[in-house]
Amino acid sequence: MPETLRAYAYLARLDRPIGVWLLLWPGLWGIALAVGGVTQINARILILMGLFTIGAALMRAAGCVINDLWDRDLDKKVARTRVRPLPSGAVSVRGAIIFLAALLSGGMVILLQLNPLAIGLGFAVLPLIIAYPLMKRITWWPQLFLGLTFNFSALMGWAAVTGELHPAAFLLYVSAIIWTVGYDTIYAAQDIEDDLMAGIKSTAIKFGSKAKIYVAWLYAAMMIILLKSFMMAGAGMIAYAALLTAAMHLYFQVKNWAPDNPASALYAFKSNFITGLLIFLAILAI
Repeated sequence: MPETLRAYAYLARLDRPIGVWLLLWPGLWGIALAVGGVTQINARILILMGLFTIGAALMRAAGCVINDLWDRDLDKKVARTRVRPLPSGAVSVRGAIIFLAALLSGGMVILLQLNPLAIGLGFAVLPLIIAYPLMKRITWWPQLFLGLTFNFSALMGWAAVTGELHPAAFLLYVSAIIWTVGYDTIYAAQDIEDDLMAGIKSTAIKFGSKAKIYVAWLYAAMMIILLKSFMMAGAGMIAYAALLTAAMHLYFQVKNWAPDNPASALYAFKSNFITGLLIFLAILAI
C-alpha cells in the first residue's frame, strides 16, 4: 500500500482482519438461518451476503476510527496501543474525521440497498457504535456493550431476508452477545496491567483470577441459547451435530488459554474466527 495511505490502513485495522470476521459472522448467521440453510441460497442471498461483507469491513473500520478518536489520550498510556496512528501522530484528528466520514458514507450506500426494516436497524445501532468507546471509562462491562453493538448484524441479516424479525433471530443475537463478552474478555486479558494504570475497566479485570471459569460459563450459555435458536428455526440432526463441533472448539479454546500469557490470549481470541465459521456451517446444514 502507498506510504501516504498506510497510516489510514492501520487506523482502520486492515492489518488485523479478525475484527471484520467477528463483525461479519453474526450477519451471515442471521441470513443463513432466516433463509433455511444452504439448499435455499440463491443469487439474491449471495448478493446480500456480499453486501454484508462489504458493510462489515466498512463499519468495523469506522468503529476503529471512532474508538481511537475517543481513546487517543488513553491509548498513549497502554504499551500495545501507543503506536496506533492517532496517539503516535501518524494521522491527525482532522484526517481521522474526514476518513470516518468517508467510511460512514460507504456504509450508508450499502445500508440503503436493504429493505426498510434492515435499514431501520442499521440506524438504530449507530448510537451504540458512537457510545461504546466510553463504556470502558464508566463500567466494568464494556464487553457487554461491545456485544450489543457488534452483533446487531444478526438481527439485520434476518430482517434483510424476511422483512420481519422472529424469536429465533433474537435468540441468535443474544447468543452472539454472550460470545462477544467471552472472546473480548480473553482479548482484554492482554492489557490488564496497563489498563489498571490507565483507569480502563474490563471484564478481564472484573473476573480476575476466575476469568477462565467465567468465560467457560459464558460460552456454555451461548451454546445453549444458540441451540434453542436452531430448534425454533427447525434445524435437523445434521445441524445439531455440526453445532457440536463449534462447542468442542470453544471447550478447547478455553482449556488451552493461559490468562497470564498475552500471546496465549491473542491466539485464543483469534481462534474465534473458527468458531464463527463452524457455527455458519452448522446453520447451512439446517
